[in-house]
Parts: sequence; structure tokens; C-alpha cells
Amino acid sequence: MNGMASDHNTSSQDEYLPHYLQKEDPFASKLSREADIVAGFYLTVIGILSTLGNGYVIFMSSKRKKKLRPAEIMTVNLAVCDLGISVVGKPFSIISFFSHRWVFGWMGCRWYGWAGFFFGCGSLITMTAVSLDRYLKICHLSYGTWLKRHHAFICLAIIWAYATFWATVPFAGVGNYAPEPFGTSCTLDWWLAQASVAGQAFVLSILFFCLLFPTAVIVFSYVKIILKVKSSTKEVAHYDTRIQNSHVLEMKLTKVAMLICAGFLIAWIPYAVVSVWSAFGQPDSVPIQFSVVPTLLAKSAAMYNPIIYQVIDCKLTCCRSGGLKTLRRKSSLNKSR
Repeated sequence: MNGMASDHNTSSQDEYLPHYLQKEDPFASKLSREADIVAGFYLTVIGILSTLGNGYVIFMSSKRKKKLRPAEIMTVNLAVCDLGISVVGKPFSIISFFSHRWVFGWMGCRWYGWAGFFFGCGSLITMTAVSLDRYLKICHLSYGTWLKRHHAFICLAIIWAYATFWATVPFAGVGNYAPEPFGTSCTLDWWLAQASVAGQAFVLSILFFCLLFPTAVIVFSYVKIILKVKSSTKEVAHYDTRIQNSHVLEMKLTKVAMLICAGFLIAWIPYAVVSVWSAFGQPDSVPIQFSVVPTLLAKSAAMYNPIIYQVIDCKLTCCRSGGLKTLRRKSSLNKSR
């Protein structure tokens, strides 16, 4: 505790002391034991389903890795991020909820905070790349046909470098990872914004580059896609069957991407709102019992994507089989002629 306190200058401490520097134990649970047990079971179910679902997606994709399209490579990367959150992060919080306190100390807290932010940022930037890929494929066909598999792998390298940079920045002395107010989980130190101007600059940078800017790109891409689809539906009807089938397949992949992005944002936006309020609102004005709900909702985001993959994959299979039947009929007709 004294080591943590020395990280903050004296003037900042006189103005504001975050919850983890106050006299009480920052790692003791502020919830009832019953609430911790319920949260522990909830995260256990989420973790098992997420691990099995994303593991299955990765396994099935590895069987046809040479045939994956660029958009599918990105969705596999998203499954890797979700699996990382489930395997690396969730066991820490599950054990802590059942133990009624965070049991891994400051080092474990910083590791858990880094891993959660690293994989979460990787997920959002991957979805940003997917939305841009869909935008180029639907709205700018010449650019869309230019994008190949090796471009997707270059994009993956950029995504992982981006996530590594922003997740590691807090260790450079401009930020930190700290326990949540309810004690049994850790996150970015949003409360630094209450202590100093440098803390405010750190939090604003994280919010812009790791939330607002990627979200704006996603929203822009899908709004443009929706407008383009409305105007081009009649045009596609005049093309031959292969072009129509290709268009339908691209739209199915776009629907997958839209659903994934919507699920991720719905899960994370309440947590982002609470975090921003903790950073710039009245100090300690967010009730502890209220702050735990958005945290648990955000941790469920990794479970949705495999469900979306499977639901849409059935439709994609039907689409492909329907297209094949049409082409076979066309081929047999040509032979008979």
C-alpha cells in the first residue's frame, strides 16, 4: 500500500484519494458473500461457454485455413481474442469472487488488468478492421477485389501491435491498473483522472484511441453499407446468377460482422459509461453495487460471437448449396442445348 501511495504526488493526495489508497483493504470484497457466489457461478458459466464456443470456431477454421477469406481470417482473430479473455482472465475473477476477495495481490491485479484490456482492445480493433473490409467490399468494389489474404495478415500484425502498445502504456508511468471499487476484479485506473491533469490526459487518450475512434469507424462503415445496399438492390437483380450469389454471400458476411459489433458494443458501452463517470464525475459517486453489473455484462461479450457464427453459418451453407444447385441446373441446361 505504501508503495502504491508513493506513486502519487502529495498535492494529488491532498485533493483526492482513490478508493484503493484509502485505509480499508482495496482487495476485500465490498459485496455480500451471497452476491459474490452468484457472480462467481455466472462467470464460470460464461467462461465455459466462451472457451468451448471460441475454441470450436478456431478448430473448425483451422481445418480450412487455406480457404479462409480475409473477413473470415479477421473473425478467427476475434475468436482468438475472446478465447484469450476467457482462458487468461476469467479464472482470476472467478477464484476471487468465490474467495470473497482478490487473492492475487498487486502483481496479479496488474496482470489481470493488462490481459483484459489487451484482448478487449484487440477485439474492438479487429471489429473495426472487419467493418472497413465490409465497407470496401460493398461500397468500393475495385478496392474490395484488391484486398487479398496477405493484406489480412498484415492487418493482424497491426492490430496486435496496436493492442500491445495501448495495454502497455500504463506501465510507462502515465497510468496504472487498479482494483475495482467492489474489490474482486481489476481494470484500468480510471480514478487517475480525479487526481491530476496528467491522469485526465491518459484517460482521455485511452477513451479516444481505444473506444470512441474505433466505434466511430464501425458506425460510419455500416451506415454507408446500409445506404449502399438500399440503392444497389435493383442493380444486382439485373446481373447473372453467380454475381447475385456472390452479392448474397457478401451480405451474409456483413450481417455477421454487424451482429458481432452490435453485441460487443451493447456489452461494453454500460461499462464505458460507468468508467467515464468514475473518471470525470463526482468522486466515488457511483454506488459499488451498481458498478459491478456493467462489469459482469462486459465480461459476457466473449460468449456471444460463437453463437452468431453458428446461426449465420447455417444460412451461409444454405446460400452456398442453393447457389450450387442453381449453377448445376444452368450447366445441365447448357449441355442439353
